[in-house]
Amino acid sequence: MAGYLRQPEHVSRALGERIEIVPYDPGWLRAFEEEAARLRACLPPGMIGRIEHFGSTAVPGLHAKPIVDMLVEVRSMSDVAQHIAPLLQAQGCEFFWRASQPGLPGIEYAWFIRRDASGRRTHHIHFLERGSSEWERLLFRDYLRAHPEAAREYGALKCRIAAVCPDDRRAYAQAKGDFIARIMRAARAGRED
Repeated sequence: MAGYLRQPEHVSRALGERIEIVPYDPGWLRAFEEEAARLRACLPPGMIGRIEHFGSTAVPGLHAKPIVDMLVEVRSMSDVAQHIAPLLQAQGCEFFWRASQPGLPGIEYAWFIRRDASGRRTHHIHFLERGSSEWERLLFRDYLRAHPEAAREYGALKCRIAAVCPDDRRAYAQAKGDFIARIMRAARAGRED
């Protein structure tokens, strides 16, 4: 079929991996800190700024996929493509990115999967420019940290969804959408108070 591009193998593999939700592990904070230190040591000085632990593993007591999510500030996405991606890929990380405009060069969003020796995901490392709207994800984390009842509700929802669609990451993400939107509205409203 003309114009059809086959999905890269690492993308197909990542989308097809089973979803596992486990009880909170206090070791996730240490795994974040160790990876942040590794990134600061291996990446050129001045290329990255703040590093944040986000997602469910950053919320004490919350059930989560046992994968530490990180947000890393960069000067530019071209730094990620030209300098950071080759370094992390050489360490075995898988590189994923979303184009700023379909069919045109330019990266809007980039992330990496780090795996352990057995091939199990350990970290999702997301790179963002300072002004990216994706930093708003921290509002969700902070709201769940401040509202344990919402965190428990979210954990139970994730367990139910993973039981229904354990092999469909897209469906899993979509099924959380209404809850996430509701919490983000509450978090934004709280920020404005």
